Amino acid sequence: MPSNWESLDEPLRESVQHNVEIYERVRPALKLVTRDVLLVLRDVLKDSEVTPLFVTGRTKTVESFKEKISRTEEPLEPGGRRLLKFPDPFRTLNDMVGIRVITKLPAENAAVANIIKRQRQLFDCRGDREKDIGSIESGTYGYSSRHLILRTIQNEAVKEYQQVFNPDLQPNGSYFFECQIRTIFAHAWSEIEHDIRFKAEDPRAWTPHFDRQFTATAAMLETVETAFSDLHESYEEVRGFWDMDGEGAAPLTPNRIRDVWRTLLPHVDRKVDDDWGWAAELMAAHGLNQTMQLAGLLSANRITEVRKALDHRYSPGPDRLLDDLLLWQYGTKHIDLTAEAADAVPHPRRDSLLRRLRQIERYRMTKK
Repeated sequence: MPSNWESLDEPLRESVQHNVEIYERVRPALKLVTRDVLLVLRDVLKDSEVTPLFVTGRTKTVESFKEKISRTEEPLEPGGRRLLKFPDPFRTLNDMVGIRVITKLPAENAAVANIIKRQRQLFDCRGDREKDIGSIESGTYGYSSRHLILRTIQNEAVKEYQQVFNPDLQPNGSYFFECQIRTIFAHAWSEIEHDIRFKAEDPRAWTPHFDRQFTATAAMLETVETAFSDLHESYEEVRGFWDMDGEGAAPLTPNRIRDVWRTLLPHVDRKVDDDWGWAAELMAAHGLNQTMQLAGLLSANRITEVRKALDHRYSPGPDRLLDDLLLWQYGTKHIDLTAEAADAVPHPRRDSLLRRLRQIERYRMTKK
């Protein structure tokens, strides 16, 4: 398969070659523009609420520039000659300078874009689109990236480039460039896909099976991104349980206990109803009335020890496990505060708690 350049007829080649020669001449100055906007964006994001994994920049190579501006489109009239898609590339191409911001999670893409767009003293955002929007609407998988088209404002490096490009014009420091924001997963996928699909050493080395494989891996990566996003949200929620200036101080209502329990111990929820009033009563008996106190009680290490000590014949539900955790923590105090009076007849709960406490004490003796 011939390249775009090789497919051009002679008149179009002359036009393309002229622009390529200009680009070869001005590219060193354009590389300084790339370096300048890269450093500016790194500085903007360095102390922001979102810290990208890395920020990189590149100036389009001469060969890549040549191949892109050699693209053609259908003639205006049937039977006419094909036309160059970019007859005036220095006015219409926005990707000669390209910046990439690589994030960890999809939600960070929007946050980074908003941070950059707020830098109105440095950049004017003239375009903002999701690269994969068509794939979403068509129900397919593929490349995903947030693309911003930014215009520099009174940039000194741009002014120097403009003087090199055309010394007869007054430089204004205004230059359009592209900033792509994508996750590390999308970045890896797109780099490999681009190398095989668009930069293959031998374009003939292709089979439809590759398309199928790329679609499959894009679907898997989206699933992984979703899983990591869910994990991050859960982490932030659990971290909030330990914040006494925020969620950690929230009162332990029955519904609050249910929600915290299902977040920390989703695998221990065999209740058939949504009544968690019993749990609030057990906690309140010990003066435990804040979210952080429940989070502390539901320690994974403590739960493991309680399970070993009591050797439950059946996996306990929330009611039994919470009761056992409080018994482990408070011993006879828990019995006196939550069971029948010692002289009550009968006293099945007191008997059960005393039997379980003896099991706990025997287990603790074996651990010494």
